[in-house]
Amino acid sequence: MRFVDEARIQVRAGKGGHGCLSFRREKFVPRGGPDGGNGGDGGSVLLKADGRLLSLYDFRLKRLYEARNGSPGEGSQCDGKKGENMVLHLPVGTLVFAEGPDGEELLADLSDPDAEVLVARGGRGGKGNEHFKSSTMRAPRFCQPGEPGEEKNLRLELKILADAGLLGLPNAGKSTFITQVSAARPKIAAYPFTTLTPNLGVMIDEVDPDRRMVIADIPGLIEGAHEGQGLGLRFLKHVERTRFLVHILSVEDVGDEDPWAGFNLINEELRRFDAELGERQQIEVVNKIDLITPERLEELKARAKADGRDIYFISARDGIDIEPLVEELWRMRDETSSHAPILHFAELDGDEEEEFPEIEVIYTRE
Repeated sequence: MRFVDEARIQVRAGKGGHGCLSFRREKFVPRGGPDGGNGGDGGSVLLKADGRLLSLYDFRLKRLYEARNGSPGEGSQCDGKKGENMVLHLPVGTLVFAEGPDGEELLADLSDPDAEVLVARGGRGGKGNEHFKSSTMRAPRFCQPGEPGEEKNLRLELKILADAGLLGLPNAGKSTFITQVSAARPKIAAYPFTTLTPNLGVMIDEVDPDRRMVIADIPGLIEGAHEGQGLGLRFLKHVERTRFLVHILSVEDVGDEDPWAGFNLINEELRRFDAELGERQQIEVVNKIDLITPERLEELKARAKADGRDIYFISARDGIDIEPLVEELWRMRDETSSHAPILHFAELDGDEEEEFPEIEVIYTRE
């Protein structure tokens, strides 16, 4: 399965069946009267959130989805069969936009598991001539045709549901950190490299299995990301719903003159992407402290305290000082609430057909 977070599809609801024009013809029943049945309603198209799905890849393979048409009515007062509904299963966190001549309109946010929404209603079946009989019209010689179903062009955009989002420069050690706190195993290289797709890790409290936290590892940002440099801001959509951000900076990017410049650089890119996201609560982390001397580490801690920054210093590779950070993650998860996704109606830059490697979602105990 490949990770695709955007797709465009067309949905068509079924047409209603035509009503029947018929008169009862039986031996010994003169002038039996009209008995044409009604046509069946066309099937509708519904979208349903499914927690088992993680990508919109299937909707790149097939673009047109049609519900069944209703059957026409028949004589002897037999109504036509209703068309079968088509239910499309989408990953939880999918936004559904309807495309029209005046732009896009948000139809649904499938943020709740098993949420279901009707996006294209089937056409009504036509009435048979039996429906129109009355004391003044005993032999109606007309019936109704079935109505057409709705047809819509939809844009699907997946925004991952996560409690915490990991941000930072490339090679900051975000992927290594997520392997320490969950069983996710993203690809990690021994040379400067950046994650190419979001990875999800899920921590489950061993005391309370129902208490869990989803952490999203977002591909690294670089200066100029808002202008499309590197991977650009393509994947920032996946941290829009997060309760808070975990901003990781490698100690290799900490200088003497302005040690926290890496934090400021990424925060500026966030603000350029969206001011609200730039103000999201953050936990600042300096990683790879195993590469520096204890004396240098104490200097950085003193500098952080003097600058009024509450920074966690860890080594994700060696598991040094991970526990205090994990406790802070749980505290932030319990004290903050999820955010609504930021709506972007403009088309995303880049090739719509571009595909990415698989996304990892693994549940494990902390």
